[in-house]
Amino acid sequence: MQRADIIIVNANVVTINTEKPRAEAVAIRDGRILAVGSYNEVHKYINSATKVLDFEGKTVVPGFVDCHVHMTGLGQQHLQTLDLRNVGSIDEMKRKIREYADRYPEKSWILGGRWDHERFSERRLPTRWDLDEAVWDKPVFLLRVCGHVGVVNTKALKLADIGREATVDGGAVDKDTASGEPNGILRENALNLIWKVIPKPNITELKKACIKACRKAVENGLTGVHWIVDSADEIRVIQKLYNDGKLPLRVYLGISANLLNNLSELGLATGFGGDMVRLGFLKILADGSLGARTAALKEPYADKPETSGMLIYSQRRLNTLVLKAHEAGWQLAVHAIGDRAIESVLEAFSKALKKFPRKDHRHRIEHCSVLNPRLIRRMKRLGLIASVQPHFIVSDFWVVNRVGAERARWVYPFKTLLKTGIVVASGSDCPVEPINPLFGVWAAVARKNFCEESLTVEEAIKTYTLNAAYASFDEARMGTIEVGKFADLTVLSDDPFRVAPDEIRNIKVEMTIVGGKIVYSRC
Repeated sequence: MQRADIIIVNANVVTINTEKPRAEAVAIRDGRILAVGSYNEVHKYINSATKVLDFEGKTVVPGFVDCHVHMTGLGQQHLQTLDLRNVGSIDEMKRKIREYADRYPEKSWILGGRWDHERFSERRLPTRWDLDEAVWDKPVFLLRVCGHVGVVNTKALKLADIGREATVDGGAVDKDTASGEPNGILRENALNLIWKVIPKPNITELKKACIKACRKAVENGLTGVHWIVDSADEIRVIQKLYNDGKLPLRVYLGISANLLNNLSELGLATGFGGDMVRLGFLKILADGSLGARTAALKEPYADKPETSGMLIYSQRRLNTLVLKAHEAGWQLAVHAIGDRAIESVLEAFSKALKKFPRKDHRHRIEHCSVLNPRLIRRMKRLGLIASVQPHFIVSDFWVVNRVGAERARWVYPFKTLLKTGIVVASGSDCPVEPINPLFGVWAAVARKNFCEESLTVEEAIKTYTLNAAYASFDEARMGTIEVGKFADLTVLSDDPFRVAPDEIRNIKVEMTIVGGKIVYSRC
């Protein structure tokens, strides 16, 4: 009989396995689950070398996986970038910029952001002139919380050579109505004009950010992440961390579709890699965000009728890109928030699947925020995954203002998606939202608007476990606590099934275990 390396006892084990929903003990050997059941059923696997962990009644769930996270951005957020998340006015924003510039005089650029103008007392976007009043002698670039709109000062505009004639496909350079000069507000692809002139972080800086992000992830109970990378250097750092034994959680890589040609030349596609790091999906942006009013809607914004948002690609270009990646064997994850963008994405997937059928493609729509019954039914027919961010329910407090009550009913309709038979996988979009998956579970369960779309605790947890595993073609090895699967476990201070819905967000992560190894312990 095999003997266990680790035995977990006296635990409240929530397996997410319908054949054995609850247990009190788990045996682990060689990083996999050897047995699940009662203490008597598991005790027989103990020998003198077995480590016994008494969890004293704490709850154990399958390891949480975040299906949409910008890990390097998370790490950089904690490494001296300007955080304006809770700023309540443009005047306060200017004061914080000045204070930051004084605190870090060595920085050649002032970067950061995460501001939300909906929280400003002025109820408007900041401009270059606002930023100039704070700092004029070095470039400033501050992103809105959604990451789809940014504002720069005059110094940054000059460095990027952005003048009154500047135009960008799939983006916009806002102009002052009186003078015709750029006002510093950049949308979607126009942000790239600034990114091109910002000094890139070196490998050492990237490594520090990635290590910090991984630490934050496991502290929040994550055993895996779908890591959206922005550069080849990020992939090099991830591989280096893995080779050095410093990668504490599993990584499923999300790579920009801009690299498709390079990857195809090397013969690479979804699934290449090992147990800890694998190539995942190709990421495409189809539109922007609701907060920035750049998400592409079929009807105008309720609070700004002169715009309906913007599509990043023409239908023809999107069709071509989706087909090329689909034929090359990639899983696609297409960012589409507005109903017009989702309709465009569905059309591209439909044409690709018709021309080149793939039975188990598991293509995803990221966010898929503004839906309707017709779009949902079409998603089901095409076999698409809804990759959502439940905490948006909380942070998008202005959603009724943006789209009106009728359309708001179909914003984040998680229950309807599940009832239709669509696999719903959850993530954070961190650093847009907090990385804590329990915040997402809470938001999905305890939502106050359109409560008919609330999830049960089990449904919400599945979106971070079993459904997350499905979204990465890994449900045979992850997502439930059962024999043969990876010993990826998250230990909680309380049982989310037994506390009031609003208390779920207060549950603490006690321990995170990846492949039978304790990578975080609160004790």
